[in-house]
Amino acid sequence: MMATPLVQIGLVAAWLAVVGGVAEGLRRTINLDAEITRKIVHIGSGHVILLAWWLHTPTWMGLAASVVSSGVALLSYRFPILPGINGVGRRSLGTFFYAVSIGVLTAAFWPLGLPQYAALGILVMAWGDGLAALVGQNLGRHPYKVFGNQKSWEGSLTMALASFIISLLILGLTTGFTAAVAGTALVVAIAATLLETLSFYGLDNLTVPLGSAALAYGLITAIG
Repeated sequence: MMATPLVQIGLVAAWLAVVGGVAEGLRRTINLDAEITRKIVHIGSGHVILLAWWLHTPTWMGLAASVVSSGVALLSYRFPILPGINGVGRRSLGTFFYAVSIGVLTAAFWPLGLPQYAALGILVMAWGDGLAALVGQNLGRHPYKVFGNQKSWEGSLTMALASFIISLLILGLTTGFTAAVAGTALVVAIAATLLETLSFYGLDNLTVPLGSAALAYGLITAIG
């Protein structure tokens, strides 16, 4: 779908407003936990990459949106701009890294005409990390620690499964559902899970999307 820049900006803004409104509405009406609210926004906002892909958003617009979002994210750690997402003084820079990753992936894959890899990286982060956190915090019964960072096997398995499904769907729909694509999706899922496990202070919002996208692109290119 082709649309003017103003229409594209309006559609993206509307989507983010819906996601934020739903999360805030749930928080206020049913006293939803703040972490669940953050993950709803985390998962929902990741889908702007699909909107950008569908709308054929130009590279410059994706980069501009990333810069603005990164600036707002940094300010929100000092001021209550995004109270449902960041707490003032919060140690994690996850929201900032999330915005940066969208800009980096847009710059890397949009000019190549390969937006599917940018979408793969962002959605692996959105769904994989989002669901892993929710499952781990609410259903995790088998914890483990890596360099002092506590995780759960339930959360890590959820991360791997979600990453595999996202990778398989995007790669399969754009290149065909083959054994090689399934194998690539599996490797990407394992790598994404390891990156999420080993990252601290929200850095997984950068390492997971960039690593997943680069690995998928490299493997698919290598196998033709």
